[in-house]
This record gives sequence, structure tokens and C-alpha cells, in this order.
Amino acid sequence: MANLDEIDRQLLQELQTEGRVTNVELARRVGLTAPPCLRRVRALEDMGVIRGYHADLEPSKLGFAIVVFAMVSLKSQAEESLREFEAAMQDLPEVREVHMLNGEIDFILKIVSRDLQSFQEFLTSKLTPAPNVASVKTSLTIRTSKHTPGVPLK
Repeated sequence: MANLDEIDRQLLQELQTEGRVTNVELARRVGLTAPPCLRRVRALEDMGVIRGYHADLEPSKLGFAIVVFAMVSLKSQAEESLREFEAAMQDLPEVREVHMLNGEIDFILKIVSRDLQSFQEFLTSKLTPAPNVASVKTSLTIRTSKHTPGVPLK
């Protein structure tokens, strides 16, 4: 874990809440002047604490009405098999998140799709034939009541 002071934590909290804040405004919010604020942010980026910046898009406004979680079990849990499956998922733009789990299920995936028919086509033509897949169980999201990226810093 990175050795962060209170100002670093404040910077991270502000950036996690509003990634487009200007350096001058960010510095004002945490009680610094602009040059040391920028140095601290760049140091956090260099340490890998800040992985990047992105816009939080609303899938349904862009035609992706379906969000599905897929629980995938593999035929083999050998490291090469796991990596091969993970690499195959990198090439599928509909797959937005891939998490390896311990227990009965090997991976949980977050998948977006335009509609149920498109998801069915994706499931049968891309996901189930992927390398080493033994079984796939899916759950369609009905509603998302909380979506908070990042980690709690306070």
C-alpha cells in the first residue's frame, strides 16, 4: 500500500469525485498552490495509485439497455488456461469487467448489450465457445441502485 498523507488522500477523494477538476481548483480545494498540487498528482500517477481518468457513461443512453453478470466456470484452472481465457475476454468489447474468483465459479464478467437478442448471440457465438469454458450462468440486471467507482477514502 502506498504511503499517503492527508493531502494525498484529499487529492484522491477530489479526483475520484470529479476527475475533470482543473489543477488550480484542485489545489484550492486541498489548500495548496498549483505547482505542488500538480507535482503530487503526477507522483500519485507515477506510483500507479491513479490508474487513469475516464468519463462515466450511461449505457442505456448509448443504446446498451442490457447489463448482464456472467459466472463462468472453466474446464481447467491451470495458469495457462486462466490466462488464455482472460486474453480472449480482452478482445470482446461487450465484456466490460473480468474478475477471477475463488470457489466454484472461476470468473464473473460484467457484459453490456443492446438487447436480449444481441446478448443471446454474444453468449452463444463468443462467450460459451471461448477457450476452456465449461459452463456459463447469467443474471440479467433489473436495476442498479448504487454505482460508486473507486474506493472509500474518508
